[in-house]
Amino acid sequence: MIRTLVVDDDFRVSGIHAAYLARNGGFDVVGQAGSVAEALSAVRAQRPELLLLDVYLPDGSGLSILRRLTEHLAPDTPRPDAIMITAARDIASVRSAMALGVVGYIVKPFGYAALDERLTAYQDLRRRLESLPPEAEAEQADVDALFSATRPALLPPVPAKGHSAPTLTLVRDAVRSAGRDLSSAEVARATGVSRATAQRYLSYLVKEGLVHLELKYGATGRPEHRYRAGT
Repeated sequence: MIRTLVVDDDFRVSGIHAAYLARNGGFDVVGQAGSVAEALSAVRAQRPELLLLDVYLPDGSGLSILRRLTEHLAPDTPRPDAIMITAARDIASVRSAMALGVVGYIVKPFGYAALDERLTAYQDLRRRLESLPPEAEAEQADVDALFSATRPALLPPVPAKGHSAPTLTLVRDAVRSAGRDLSSAEVARATGVSRATAQRYLSYLVKEGLVHLELKYGATGRPEHRYRAGT
């Protein structure tokens, strides 16, 4: 479970975000804060790993929270990651967020599919990091995968004829959330579609570069098709 603090000055919005995280699974909401001061206090008390953070707060900018935590946390205390959820569209805010290492930026108003996309991507990043020992030397492919993990791959705006966007999303998300390679049969079980349908959509995702195909050879010499999330 990823310990998460929700920071938004509108308590109704904050409550909605917290409820969504609770339903989503994988996230433990350790608190809600409505100001810079409350957020800083909550971070020190609750030690969250992730902040859902607004820019506009009554006593300052949400970005200042990240600056102050970077400056004042003890050297052995890692700063929590942050996904900005804000109405701030100005380039200065976006650039500041990038400079501060924010892992996601969602502009209000937004659909919850967008938030789910960022949360899934963040979970994928955490899994990738946890699978690599700190002393391990990463290959370029590992580095590329880590840096792209929080930038979810976009589906084609218009799927090919005979493919529905909802099913395409369902199949893509099943592969992305697995954390390992899957067979078409496993994708079919995870999504509730037939194996033939899963195979057809997987082939299309491979063609678009959103899913990678790997061939694994068994004792019979006939390769098994396995699919994993694209990087």
